[in-house]
Amino acid sequence: MLGHRALTVQDYTTILKRRWWIIAIPAILFPIVGYGITFLVQPQYISQTLVLVEQQKVPESYVKAVVTEDLSGRLASMKEQILSRSRLQPIIERFNLFANGKMSMDDRIDLTRKNIGIAPIQSEIARTNGLPGFFISFKANDARTAQLVCGEIQSLFVSENLSDRAASAAGTTDFLKGQLADAKAKLDEQDARLAKFQQTYMGKLPGAEASNINMLTTLNTQLDAATQGLARMEQDKSYAESILAMQIQSQGTQAPEHGGLGPQAQQVELQQLLSQEADLTSRYTEDYPDVVTVRRKIKELRQKIAEAPAPATATATATVASPSTPKASDSLGVQQLRAQIRGMEQGIVQKKRDQAAVQAQLHTYQERVAASPAVEEEYKSITRDNQTAQAFYDDLLNKMNQSKMATDLERRQQGEQFRVMDEPNLPESPAFPKRPVFVGGGLGAGLGLGLLIVALLEYLDTAVRTERDIWAFTKLPTLGIIGFNGEPEMMKTKRRFGRRSPDITSGTRPLTNVGG
Repeated sequence: MLGHRALTVQDYTTILKRRWWIIAIPAILFPIVGYGITFLVQPQYISQTLVLVEQQKVPESYVKAVVTEDLSGRLASMKEQILSRSRLQPIIERFNLFANGKMSMDDRIDLTRKNIGIAPIQSEIARTNGLPGFFISFKANDARTAQLVCGEIQSLFVSENLSDRAASAAGTTDFLKGQLADAKAKLDEQDARLAKFQQTYMGKLPGAEASNINMLTTLNTQLDAATQGLARMEQDKSYAESILAMQIQSQGTQAPEHGGLGPQAQQVELQQLLSQEADLTSRYTEDYPDVVTVRRKIKELRQKIAEAPAPATATATATVASPSTPKASDSLGVQQLRAQIRGMEQGIVQKKRDQAAVQAQLHTYQERVAASPAVEEEYKSITRDNQTAQAFYDDLLNKMNQSKMATDLERRQQGEQFRVMDEPNLPESPAFPKRPVFVGGGLGAGLGLGLLIVALLEYLDTAVRTERDIWAFTKLPTLGIIGFNGEPEMMKTKRRFGRRSPDITSGTRPLTNVGG
C-alpha cells in the first residue's frame, strides 16, 4: 500500500524498523565476501621511476642544437619504438612475463604493452623547452619483477634518446657534407666561368671605363703630337730637298761678293729657322716675342732667296727626281744634304709607324669603351650567379661547422639528456587488489542490495496500516479507530478476508463510512 502514495520520513522510519534485518544481512556478508575475494585475486604490483630532461649544457648561442623536434613528439616516437615486438620480446623471455602456458607470444606482448605506463610531467611552472620529464611504470604479478622490468624500460628510453640524437646529428652532418660537395662543385664551375670571362674581356670589364677613357685621351694627345711631328719632318724634308736642288744648280758658281751668303747657305739657314719656329710654336703662343722674331727672320731670308737668280730647269728637274741618290760629281755639301735627306726619310718612316701604332691602340680602346655596356650586362649576370653560389656555399659551410660541433656535443653527451631522478622502486604493497576498496565495495553493494529488496517488498505489499493508506486506497474518510486484542482471532480474520482486508495486526481497526 505504501507504493501507492507519497512516503514521509515517518514512513521510512517505520519501514526501517520493520525490515532492518533485510538490509543488515547483505551489508555484513558482502564486505566479508569482498575481503575474501582479495585473497583469491592475483595481486598486481606497480613499480615507477622518474626521468627528468636535462637541457643542453653548452648555451645554444654558442652551439645550436641539431635536434629541434618537440620533446612530446620525440617521446611518443620513442615509446612506439620501445613498445615494438623486437624490443619487448627479449624482455618478456628474460623475465618470463605472463608465462601461464596458455597465452601466445603475441598475447603476452599485448599484455606487456598494456602494463607499461608513460606519463609526462605537467609542471605548473611554464617552461619554454618542452616537458620537464616523465614517469615510467610497469605492472606485474611480482614486486621484484615489476621493479626489474621498469628498470629495463627506463634504460631503453635513456639509450634510445642518446642514440636517436646522435643518429640525427650524424645524419644531418652527412647530409650537409653531400650538399656542401655539390655546392663546392657549382662554385668552382662559376669561378672558372668568371675567370674565363675576365680573361676574354680583359680591359672591357666594369670599372675599367675610367682608365680606358684616360688612355683614349692620352693616345689622342700622342696621335696629335705624332701627326704634328710628322708634318714638321715632311716640311723639313721638303726644304732640305729644295736646298739640295739649289746647291746642285749652283755648283761651279762663285760665292757672292762682299761676304754675302750663297744660295746653299741661305737654304741651310732657312731650314734652321723653320725648325726653330716649329719648336717655339709648339710651346708658346703666336704673339710670343721669340716666335715673332723667328718669323720675321724667315720672311726676310725668303725674300733674299726669291731675289737670287733662278737655277737651270733641267738640272733642277734631275735633282728633284732623286734628291737622296748620291752621284760621283756631287760636292761635299751636296753629299751631306743627300745624307741628311736620307735620315729625314728614315725618321718619317719611323714616325709613320709610331703614328700607326698609336692609331691601332686608339682603335682598341675605342672598341673597349663601345663594348663596355654589353660586357657589363653579361658580367653582372655571371657575377650574380657566382655571388649566389658563393653565398650558398658559405651558408652550407657555416651550417656544416655548426652540425659538426653539435654532433661532437652529442658524442660527448653534453646535449639534451634523460637523467633518472628516481630509480624504479620496489613496491611494498600490491596496487591491486586494495582490501579497503573491496571491503568498502562489498559494504556498498550489500547496502544497495538490501535497500533494493526492501523497496521491492514494500512496493508489492498492499496491506492497509494507517488512515492515510485507507484514504489512498478508498478515497473515504475514517470515522474511528477500534482497538483489539487477541492475535490468533485477528489472524484468522485476516486469512478470511485475504490480502485486501484491513490490517488487524496493529491492535486497532479503523471504521469507515461506507454509505457516505
